[in-house]
Amino acid sequence: MSAPLFLVGFMAAGKTTVGRKLALATGRSFLDLDDLIAEKAGESVPALVARDQLKFRELEAFVLERLIVDGLDHHIVATGGGAAVFGDNLRRMRAAGFVISLGVDVKDAQARAVGGPDRPLLADDGVDALFRKRAQHYRRAHVVIETTGRSVDDVVAEVDAAERAWLRLPFANRDATLVSLGARSYPVVVHQRAVEGDLVRRYLEGASKIVVVSDRNVARYWKSTVFAELHDVELVTIEPGEASKSIAQYGELCETLVGLGLDRGSALVALGGGVVGDLTGFVAATLFRGIPVIQLPTTLVAMTDAAIGGKTAIDLAAGKNLAGAFWQPRLVACGLDMLGTLPGRERRAGFGELWKYALLDGEHLWGLVDACTAWAASDDPQAPPPALTEVIERSIAYKAAIVGRDEREVTGHRALLNLGHTVGHAIESASGLHHGEAVGLGLIAAARVSASLAGARRELEGEVVAALRRTGLPAELDRYLTDEVLGRIRVDKKRIGDKVRFIAVREVGACDPIEITVTELRRILRPVTPA
Repeated sequence: MSAPLFLVGFMAAGKTTVGRKLALATGRSFLDLDDLIAEKAGESVPALVARDQLKFRELEAFVLERLIVDGLDHHIVATGGGAAVFGDNLRRMRAAGFVISLGVDVKDAQARAVGGPDRPLLADDGVDALFRKRAQHYRRAHVVIETTGRSVDDVVAEVDAAERAWLRLPFANRDATLVSLGARSYPVVVHQRAVEGDLVRRYLEGASKIVVVSDRNVARYWKSTVFAELHDVELVTIEPGEASKSIAQYGELCETLVGLGLDRGSALVALGGGVVGDLTGFVAATLFRGIPVIQLPTTLVAMTDAAIGGKTAIDLAAGKNLAGAFWQPRLVACGLDMLGTLPGRERRAGFGELWKYALLDGEHLWGLVDACTAWAASDDPQAPPPALTEVIERSIAYKAAIVGRDEREVTGHRALLNLGHTVGHAIESASGLHHGEAVGLGLIAAARVSASLAGARRELEGEVVAALRRTGLPAELDRYLTDEVLGRIRVDKKRIGDKVRFIAVREVGACDPIEITVTELRRILRPVTPA
């Protein structure tokens, strides 16, 4: 292990404590950036910040830059809470080594700070807003590892596992985002080519047999590439479209794979959009009680959402994704070249999920998504705009951070990813709209409910409608709020009794789960007008 490891995160996240313990366990040197700054300035960090915060940030950036330039091999560096937010500090750290963000809840951070060094910003009334603002930057680390409610030893072990997962990557792919799940941690790589042979082979090494599952449309583009890059591979194709996420297709695919001679040492590759990824993942989770799978998503929805996090499923007549399992992939690799071949409607549909991530993450991502709307709205084949790469990377980073914190929706944090989906899934099942189109309409519904129950601005609904229209997506929610759609909400898989966990948008970048009865949800969405 020669690359330096940087620890970033909010105040009192435990960067110094974890860094020292990890250094001791791995025989490396530990550096605390605040200590180096205080030594250079001859004054404590709180005093420097209190006198002139901008000058402190400039000094902090200078000291960090000199450390990197002078060489930090075999070092672990703990940074201050604002270091990753200022200037290009985060970019420099990512270029120099492995950057881990330690996550912490604000209240937990405040409790930890009692009796410790002076941290006036933690006691400020605006600490929640400061946390949300900084969180957008912290998620841009290579990986986010949660510390709330966990022992230092547990966090150190997870940091060590994440670093090992990062070091397994080919050097050219180490700019990836990692999903932190201990020994099951895996990378999400964004690159240009649909299939990178060296990368894929590394994560399929030792498989007794490999089968690529794709749909007929995608296989037409990439069959030769897959067989050129991977040796001794079988290709199985399914029909494109949501209808393939069925019990019948699941059974047929399992029978085909067994007939091809797969065994418990075999591996599957899902090459396609969300339908291919969901179906192949569910087969991998259940065939022989579980075999490895890697995801090679080819659509915006799959790259930023469906392929990440291990949710696999098929549909039932009653609704979407009602039969499924959690089964994490070994690797997710997103080839951006494929996006230029997407039909116009499929391209636009992906933006339903991207607007969702913008509402979750904050104003910066909202602006980046907005910069891509002309490309989304056009039907002309053309290369994606440069901003789309960062949109995809930030969306991936958001989902990876959430999954690492709440893999199986136990704590409620992963429920945030369902923003727009409660109503969106019902519309999708009843109308035949594409997933992203329906999610976009679900975001309008979320804004409407949020204005009634969560104190959101009334104007937010109109802003979401305008954003969807700029993207060329359906934006007339009321025409889709049929009795069938409202009835399907009753079989939403997140429903418990007569209540559903609904994701409210208080403002862009501030979303929270709330509980609402199905009856109340229906009343807000489609109020009864007097005769």
